Amino acid sequence: MVASSPPHPILSLTGQVIAVLRTTHASKYLPVIESLVAGGVRFIELTLTTEGVFDHLAEIRAVFGDTAEIGIGTVTTTGQAECALDVGAQFLVTPSTNLDIVNTAVAREIPIVPGGLTPTELHAGWSAGAVAVKVFPASTVGPDYIRQLHGPFPQMQLIPSGGITIEDAPRWISAGALAVSLGGPLLGDAFEGGSLAQLTERARRVTELVSAATEDRKGRNR
Repeated sequence: MVASSPPHPILSLTGQVIAVLRTTHASKYLPVIESLVAGGVRFIELTLTTEGVFDHLAEIRAVFGDTAEIGIGTVTTTGQAECALDVGAQFLVTPSTNLDIVNTAVAREIPIVPGGLTPTELHAGWSAGAVAVKVFPASTVGPDYIRQLHGPFPQMQLIPSGGITIEDAPRWISAGALAVSLGGPLLGDAFEGGSLAQLTERARRVTELVSAATEDRKGRNR
């Protein structure tokens, strides 16, 4: 008897921008997330290299309700994964392919996006039940890598992360990426007192570019 493939939890990431937030303390998150959401970014990844993420997640989720999906990223151990899920993370992101972490999220029916770079790593995460796999660090390979991966793995959902700029984001979508993940090029100096209005404009710009590229790709694939 052939075993069935693990389920891929549903997360509406198609044509979306994931904002990766990395700062000194999670107490700085709220105004930045508010500015991102105002610009159309709905998926927010709070990284565990930021102090206080677990303590502030419930407050953040309460503030934004259904207007944003709040996940936890830079998850590197199963203990971190369990804690993230216990405090209400809506999705998990990892920097590497750790199947124990993937299995932890899948068992609790929470979407997870594990990171990897090689075909072996990415396919392993996808086969274990990830909703998508993160190509990281994406800037080292370029958008054509997505096209090449879809040759042998046409169904695998790929999200590039690491060094993605606002203007480059649509190229990744056109190459076949499900969504794009941006950190510094989107956030800029927002955590250091920079203009939140400009952050909202950057968020609006990248969401418009990604949305247009997604619609264009759909048209070409009809």
